[in-house]
Amino acid sequence: MSVRAAWLLPTSQTREDTRLSPVGTFTPEAELRTRSGVVPGGTPFAATGAGSMSLQIGTGRAIVQGTAAQGAYPVTVDVPETVTFTDGDAQFGRYDAVIIRVYDQLFDQSGQNLARVEIVKGDPLATPVAPTLPAASLLLWLVTVPAGTSAGTGGISWSSALADRRQFTTAAGGITPAGGGTVYNGAYDGQYRDTGSGLERWNATARAWQAYPPTPTRPLMTRQVTQAPIGTTTSAYVDFTAAQWPRITFTVPPSGTVWVSVGGQVSNRNTTAATSWMTWRATGGYTEAAGSLTGLSAQGGRVIGTRRVYRSGLTPGASVTIIPGWNVSSIGTDTFISDGQLTVELVP
Repeated sequence: MSVRAAWLLPTSQTREDTRLSPVGTFTPEAELRTRSGVVPGGTPFAATGAGSMSLQIGTGRAIVQGTAAQGAYPVTVDVPETVTFTDGDAQFGRYDAVIIRVYDQLFDQSGQNLARVEIVKGDPLATPVAPTLPAASLLLWLVTVPAGTSAGTGGISWSSALADRRQFTTAAGGITPAGGGTVYNGAYDGQYRDTGSGLERWNATARAWQAYPPTPTRPLMTRQVTQAPIGTTTSAYVDFTAAQWPRITFTVPPSGTVWVSVGGQVSNRNTTAATSWMTWRATGGYTEAAGSLTGLSAQGGRVIGTRRVYRSGLTPGASVTIIPGWNVSSIGTDTFISDGQLTVELVP
């Protein structure tokens, strides 16, 4: 037997069936439903071209959910299965689905009790769509069958025809691996999933997946690229262009709190009262003007240092941009703003 299903009549489930089938790998999806999916480990149900119109599906284990009353079936493919596609339509292309399907005569009209790997043939259309899947089935691969495709014309180009639709599942409390190419909601508050580039946590109150950890572990930072273009402008706060000094855009963390730091060299020795400022302003979901509350200053001399300020009460989730700027009261001897560094630290 190459495709095995546990807990399926007739009651001839062997000890080997039970050992191979992933009993206990259940991610809850609702009160009486389990998330269908492939059990991770190796490359389960890998697809390999086995001929011009044939595809081999490798070994693997999965959970296949039927109706709520039906429950979920642990399924194992312990020997690779080969499926064969029918020729393409003369005029239009189509999408065929490769699935694992469970037949259970207590809940369907099949008159049989078994699990198998099979193809659901799509309709040939000018703009093909994926076929509707039967109940108690799990999509593994979507295959493009172009118009006119047959063994006589070279068959299906497996390198470009396969779309991976294997979604994964784990035991309750486990982190669900990325896969399947589908959008789905979490089942319970605190559920985790891997996006392929990081972790997300399901927030049941917001009914949304949220990045985890919610706050970057490293500060956001940009450096001044060119000197402030000091010309005739005096006693006015001027933004650096994005090319002169890149801005920082961030999403306000749940705490609504950030630290913003600006540092570098500022100098103005034109007179003993002459000043230079390196500063910043905020725009977007939080606004704050450039000025003495955000800047680093020198008067009648040169200062090398950093100014770090604390801002709270921002709206969580809002997008804020920090724009570096400068100001000089007069222009003359040793007047410059240089070597700047802007940093935003998000407080958890």
